[in-house]
Amino acid sequence: MIFIIIIGMSLVTMIPRIIPAFIVEKFVFKDWINRWLSAIPYAALGAMIFPGILYVKDNNPSVGIIGGIVAIILAFLGLNIVFVVVGAIIAVYLITM
Repeated sequence: MIFIIIIGMSLVTMIPRIIPAFIVEKFVFKDWINRWLSAIPYAALGAMIFPGILYVKDNNPSVGIIGGIVAIILAFLGLNIVFVVVGAIIAVYLITM
């Protein structure tokens, strides 16, 4: 019975994700729609990260904001994501020291 429940839950999860992939291939969107759709992953990532930035240190959101600014600057310089993350960690560590 548990195996049937697991299979059913996986189908319920997979079907809404697979169907749009096949439907979207048949449509040709205008350029402005493609640009808008390509920005969605970045907006979603920002929406997930930004609240965490504000709560790095209790009652002091400036620490997280400075760490976020350091990460943005390092990313604009074209550094690898590992260096961006390590740089932001070092900046927050130095501020809280």
